[in-house]
Amino acid sequence: MAIEVTDAAQQSRYEARIDGDADVAGFAQYIRTAELIAFVHTEVDPRHEGKGVGSALVRESLDEAREAGLRVLATCPFYTAWIHRHPDYQHLLYQSRSTVVD
Repeated sequence: MAIEVTDAAQQSRYEARIDGDADVAGFAQYIRTAELIAFVHTEVDPRHEGKGVGSALVRESLDEAREAGLRVLATCPFYTAWIHRHPDYQHLLYQSRSTVVD
């Protein structure tokens, strides 16, 4: 089984398809700026759960963020948990540089 992940930029989401099928098996919705990509929602079709679709979406989208020099804000719980389990991606996480003091 081959999972293909593509950036559907006009829909602001990464989409996963299995074995060249036209139907979307899962997607990861994002908000993107020049410096940051925030992953806000991930959804996998129930027919494809447990097949690695979600992991493929996260890995591919984070690899592309790294190549583009983007910081990552993982507000989606699936992304947060996945990155926690894969420390080699934790350096991509956005860190606030705020110097506001109470």
